[in-house]
Amino acid sequence: MTAAEPLRPDLARELLARASQSATRRAKRVRNLLDAMQLGQDRHAEHADTKVLRRILAEHDWPGHRLVGPEAARAAWSLALHADDEADFQRAATTLLERAVQDGDARIQHWAHLYDRALVNSGRPQEFGTQLVLNTTGVELCPLRAPDSLDQRRASVGLSPIATALETVRRRPHLLKPPHMVINFMAIIFAASEGL
Repeated sequence: MTAAEPLRPDLARELLARASQSATRRAKRVRNLLDAMQLGQDRHAEHADTKVLRRILAEHDWPGHRLVGPEAARAAWSLALHADDEADFQRAATTLLERAVQDGDARIQHWAHLYDRALVNSGRPQEFGTQLVLNTTGVELCPLRAPDSLDQRRASVGLSPIATALETVRRRPHLLKPPHMVINFMAIIFAASEGL
């Protein structure tokens, strides 16, 4: 086994498959391509994904780079990020992800996005400006703590200035069509521009 191979390739495959299927479902949901029955199936699949990730976290803590490899660690993060109906799980996942970051086994940008998402889903202001709402007037940041120091906080976790991030989102008109919904900067811009 080489140093680059994950310790648990079986978990890596499962996480990658689930995250890929989840992304496909989200894309259809965002474009309003799901009927009522498909929306119900989508919610059921999201709960199943969360249940699987919850089990993995209970057995292994955060599935980081060493355990599952960088791509599967990103997949785990994506699943946790979109577990919006389970705020307690998101908070617990944020804590485990933070420990993995401190151990050099996960990306700090992933933690910042998940931390913000958990805050927003708990009705509290976000820290890093990674969460936004798309409404009929355009893109707006979800409520934010201390806006004057936002760019300093973003820089501390390796994120670009907020003006750059917002401009990137606004240049993608296909993302600005759905009605009211919370979306995540990561899914829109950082996957390509910052390698998340």
